[in-house]
Amino acid sequence: MDNDGLPGRRERLTRRSLLVGIGAAGGAGAMYAAMGVLGLAPSKETAPVRPTGGAELPAPYVPPQPSDFSLRGGSPAKVLVLGAGVAGLACAYELGKAGYDCTVVEARDRVGGRSLTLRGGDAVTELPAGTAAIGETQRVAFGAGTYFNAGPARIAQWMVTLDYCRELGVPLEVFVNNNASAYVLTAGMKAPVRARTARADAYGYISELLAKATDAGALDAELTGPDKERLLDFLSEFGEIGQARGYTGGERRGYRVNPGVGPGAPLGPPPSLTEILSQGLGRMLTMDAGYDQAMPMFQPVGGMDAIVRALAGQVGAGRIRTGTRVTRITNRPEGVEVAVEGGAPLKADYCVAALPPHLLAKIPGNLGADVRSALATPVPLSAGKLGLEYGRRWWEIEDRVYGGATETDLDVGHIWYPSYGFHTERGLVVGYYNTGGDAEAYNALSHRERLHRALVQGRKVHGGRYGRDLLSSISVAWRRQPHIEGSWVRWPSMSGLSLLQRPAGRVYFAGDWLTHLIAWQAGAFESARKVVTELHHRVLKEG
Repeated sequence: MDNDGLPGRRERLTRRSLLVGIGAAGGAGAMYAAMGVLGLAPSKETAPVRPTGGAELPAPYVPPQPSDFSLRGGSPAKVLVLGAGVAGLACAYELGKAGYDCTVVEARDRVGGRSLTLRGGDAVTELPAGTAAIGETQRVAFGAGTYFNAGPARIAQWMVTLDYCRELGVPLEVFVNNNASAYVLTAGMKAPVRARTARADAYGYISELLAKATDAGALDAELTGPDKERLLDFLSEFGEIGQARGYTGGERRGYRVNPGVGPGAPLGPPPSLTEILSQGLGRMLTMDAGYDQAMPMFQPVGGMDAIVRALAGQVGAGRIRTGTRVTRITNRPEGVEVAVEGGAPLKADYCVAALPPHLLAKIPGNLGADVRSALATPVPLSAGKLGLEYGRRWWEIEDRVYGGATETDLDVGHIWYPSYGFHTERGLVVGYYNTGGDAEAYNALSHRERLHRALVQGRKVHGGRYGRDLLSSISVAWRRQPHIEGSWVRWPSMSGLSLLQRPAGRVYFAGDWLTHLIAWQAGAFESARKVVTELHHRVLKEG
């Protein structure tokens, strides 16, 4: 628009000039309300929105900006962030956009927390277990280009994590979360079968039973005549039962010899209904039906730690102190004081504690007995992963499996095949990804014992070739990782959750454990954005 009606003089309408105009016309109240709309001050517009009869919906996230302070005549605060995992780095990154003076304190010698990607030359040291006086240190010997996502490995397309990948310039590729050519093995099976075969048989027999019940009139009270016809048409396709209403198999089960010049050799007739029902296929066939597991899923090119490296790069190496353990957190009237091992206390106006709750609960300070009790409520859980680097990608060459996972009820849980590096020489298979009691059993073992046990189990799926051409391996037991001591947490009750979603004096808490996305990086990002918004509004109001 032209300024004062004079051609050639154009001025961009800034938020400052807009608010000045609103203030001149409507007074301070109108100006403050407008600041709330722009995300510069707390208001009902920036508070969560509760639709009629529905759940509470958050307002769109508005990142803090330096202009927020120039509009108010204030200045950013100094903030200590405890923990350089995804939540802590995201807090420092977002606050840094508005000029906050952030220092990130991390006890480990690397950033990322549970977002851990291992490459050749890395080392993994675990806490001691059983009667051992010291923990084992494993040296990673992977070749160039091989990496192992020992923590998070996949991102659903609806998660805010992808927005950060876009913003930070982290390239993505598809993570193959479901593969019909991978295998399924349960205790009720005589041998592993392809996932497509197990699914075809289960759907086929379910369709046959429902179709026969419909024909016999068992559903007459539920279905009209046209409904019955439409249901039978659906079942004939869904279960490949045809008009005969009986399941006898078909091409969905797969082939013993694939079609080519010839018609191919089918697998043959399916097992009996009794055998299919005894296989316990429910979880195996529905894992990827969950909202957070549905294809397509994604992974950063080159390793999941690309996200934390990009965040750390934006925060700045000079603002991140690794190898610095927090020993005390003290709220003071004018700010927060954090004592660290081997150094002078650190002081700031505010603190964001983005450490695991079960470790925060053990750090002395004056946060209050109720806060300490709430922090001690979440229970840390066990999970483990094993990376197997092979010199030959036999799963692609011999089994024709490109990515995805074999689902089992063995103690290895899942066997994952790589979603990158197709047709290259080397490749990394996740030999186990287990949780709960299975993970706890592996936790107590040395790496050599874990490897031996996992290879024995893997041979039940892949036979003798499983373990041949093995170049190197590495395993991670998350309950034994120093300064983390858990894969994620479980709230036995929600008591204390709402308390920790609010600040304790000048100390805020952040992490996936404070959201409904526990164990996902998206939970860490969502929590960080909530804390940043609330802290920023407080600084604007008090500053």
